[in-house]
Amino acid sequence: MRVQSLTLAVAGLALLAPVPPPAAAVRSLDVPRRPAVRQEEGSVSASALLARVSTCTPVSRGRYRTDAGAPATVPVCGTDGAVFWTADLDIDCDGRPGPRCNGGTDPLFSPATAFQQSDGRHLSAEDLPFIVVPGVSDLWNHRDHGVRGGSVAAVIHGDRVRYAVVGDVGPPEVIGEASYAAAEALGIRPDPRGGGVASGVTYIVFEDSRASPIESRAAAVEAGERLARTFVARTAADARRGAGAEASGGE
Repeated sequence: MRVQSLTLAVAGLALLAPVPPPAAAVRSLDVPRRPAVRQEEGSVSASALLARVSTCTPVSRGRYRTDAGAPATVPVCGTDGAVFWTADLDIDCDGRPGPRCNGGTDPLFSPATAFQQSDGRHLSAEDLPFIVVPGVSDLWNHRDHGVRGGSVAAVIHGDRVRYAVVGDVGPPEVIGEASYAAAEALGIRPDPRGGGVASGVTYIVFEDSRASPIESRAAAVEAGERLARTFVARTAADARRGAGAEASGGE
């Protein structure tokens, strides 16, 4: 949860007193507040996307763990145009260090991501919504399904849909991880030391898609909205074709 704006509090005091409050009255924050991020997502609802992935046809050869040592319960599923899974969301703070993602805030911090942005630098987990795919193994090879660095994903939690890119690769037997920025956009506590959620996050990765450049949130949103609309529309088109075939068979 975000702290109420200090600007509003100081403005209220200014109206009540002829002089500004002493500096000691204003609480100093250790980390500068992040500017509000304008969310462009919203033309495709969470319910419409979840209806599209309500049935799982596994494409993985087995199931993944949500954490090391946890039971293996999560399959990767496939459908026309996408792969998907429902798991937890652990916080990935790896990549280019910043005030929220660094060796001091995250004891498991790594300054590298599996994929890099267009200028060769590693991605910024605190600025870019990205998801983590499992490393290639006998369980599943994401590349066989058109999933690579920069592939576009819809991430769903509750009634929120946010678009992200594939930005990092994790352990080969664990699934369910996304960047600080992705968690924050979904309203999930992004603290790498104790944030995230234990379940209920659906990740839909559109096959053979790409946001370009990979580091552009706007590119991911634009591509994600377009791909999600097409993905959901296929269900409606299939339903119409099925109804037409049933009507023809009844004549």
